[in-house]
Amino acid sequence: MSVQALVRWVAAGLAALVVSAMPMAASAQQPSKSSMALANEILDIKGSLQIFETVIPGVVEKSKATLLQMNPNLFKDVDAIGNDLRKEFAPRLAVLREEIAKIYATRFTEQEMKDTIAFYKSPLGKKILTEEPNFVDRSMAAAQDWAVKLNDEVLQRFRAELRKRGHPF
Repeated sequence: MSVQALVRWVAAGLAALVVSAMPMAASAQQPSKSSMALANEILDIKGSLQIFETVIPGVVEKSKATLLQMNPNLFKDVDAIGNDLRKEFAPRLAVLREEIAKIYATRFTEQEMKDTIAFYKSPLGKKILTEEPNFVDRSMAAAQDWAVKLNDEVLQRFRAELRKRGHPF
């Protein structure tokens, strides 16, 4: 998967997470252990956390780049510290996993999660899991192309309307 595709994939995942979590704020009920286990199974089947595995290394690398712009002579130390920080912060992915599992466990009943698991283990569910990353990547590319064309059309209309009002464009 390309870096651009990964960024789009992460952005889509984060947007879905934010939208999913909104109604949960009103309900502070803690899900049962069995609900959490089912939610975690869904996360495993879907490979949901793979899109977030690059976040911690990416944040560390971005911080490194910022520091090295200020002082390139610090490369050796900044690189060593970066390696240590990646290891130190890696367990935080488990915290994110727990939060995502809670979202599933509070928004779906145990039966719904069991049905979801059964679906994703079915031939169609497996096909969706296989095809979804490609579908999302192509959808994002199509949306980006569409937005560029729309932007060009809107800009042309602005210029035409401005010319009608006597502005040179």
